[in-house]
Amino acid sequence: MKPVGKLRAIVVTGMIFALPDHALAFDLTGAWATSAAQCGKVFARKGRANQLTFSNFSGVYGGGFIAEADRLRGKFENCKIKSRKDDGKDLNIIVGCASGIMVSNVQFFLKVVDDDTITRDFPGIEGMQVSYHRCKL
Repeated sequence: MKPVGKLRAIVVTGMIFALPDHALAFDLTGAWATSAAQCGKVFARKGRANQLTFSNFSGVYGGGFIAEADRLRGKFENCKIKSRKDDGKDLNIIVGCASGIMVSNVQFFLKVVDDDTITRDFPGIEGMQVSYHRCKL
């Protein structure tokens, strides 16, 4: 009976290690700024719950966004993630955003550089790319 148990463990282990790298989803959750050095000037913690938010003059320091499980927040936008395609290195996210004036759908094409760096591509605009760095606040 023991050899069968060992065989299952080997098969299960083999299956786990056989998974391709791109099968793992990228964790986007957190605060992202255009400059890692400016994180403390772009984001602030406020209120009794010490909630992460934007500083008063966050745009002066390059800006950024806050990613939550089902939302992306900017200084003036609050976007609900409608769909997400993720292969571990490329993320394609469609969000429905509401600002004080209007509601719109926006598509984000993100490339993972490493765990703490992503770039946003703008298809159709040659050479247009913005880098974001995860803030450790």
